Amino acid sequence: MTALPTFSDVVAASARIKGQAHRTPVLRSRYLNALSGVELFFKAENFQRVGAFKFRGATNAILALPEDVRQKGIIAFSSGNHAQAIACAAREARVPAVIVMPEDAPAVKLAATRGYGAEVVTYDRYSQDREEIAARLVAERGGTLLPSFNHPDIIAGQGTAALELMEETGPLDALFVPVGGGGLASGCALVAHEVAPDCAVIGVEPAAGDDARQSMAAGRIVKIAAPRTIADGAQTTSVGDITFALMQRYVRDIVTVDDAALATTMRLLAERMKIIVEPTGCLAPAAALAAAPQWQGRRVGVLVSGGNIDITRFAQLVG
Repeated sequence: MTALPTFSDVVAASARIKGQAHRTPVLRSRYLNALSGVELFFKAENFQRVGAFKFRGATNAILALPEDVRQKGIIAFSSGNHAQAIACAAREARVPAVIVMPEDAPAVKLAATRGYGAEVVTYDRYSQDREEIAARLVAERGGTLLPSFNHPDIIAGQGTAALELMEETGPLDALFVPVGGGGLASGCALVAHEVAPDCAVIGVEPAAGDDARQSMAAGRIVKIAAPRTIADGAQTTSVGDITFALMQRYVRDIVTVDDAALATTMRLLAERMKIIVEPTGCLAPAAALAAAPQWQGRRVGVLVSGGNIDITRFAQLVG
């Protein structure tokens, strides 16, 4: 296994992506605080470039490559947000990018990835292996493979979201973070352990795709079939060896949220906070609100991971 990233890697990533990634706002809601009895701090990564936290890790990983390696191009695989992030970061670094994406990825994400200038290669997520396709492309074309989560520089970049959050809020009692492959959760947990050791980091998965919860319970990585859930950004089949090792050390618990709760939370955030959040981005808010009885009067961070959803689909889910 590759060496695990450290807190110093997150600090270095923060300096590396400064001026490229947005320092996103930390939002608060009197209504939701009163409703839950918890002091909630929402790190709004739906306002990040490309509409999701993924731009942090993609930018850090690309800029960390030696210039001669970078110019040979980047290959990645993603259901959408990492795809857009790599495409945009590669464009900023003036290097070519090829992205492997499921053919049923949201149209808005496919269009945006192509719009940033990347070449898109599609596949069937239920019958084909995206990692095999990406490996074949690397063998055929050359370039550097940057996976969506299981990479030290990706993880360090994602951790900058929690670093910014806690720089603004100070130590928190708990931090709810969505889990797909575990890049964001492990990076944020790494930061919380250093900055606020008493903060309980809670990972949140869709109920239909609880591979991380199963893995944590079993003490080994459990792989599942591609889950069918509206949280398309968390339709991963397993966490990575690097992300799992970090989560085992620093994540206190993994909980799940069903699709109905995600749709309800999408509507709640739109009505009360006036923000559009994609289903995956609602994992942490939905779980934080559900767990409110355990955190009465406490300070709780909530990672809102992204807002990339077709507006027609958004209307269908919240209507």
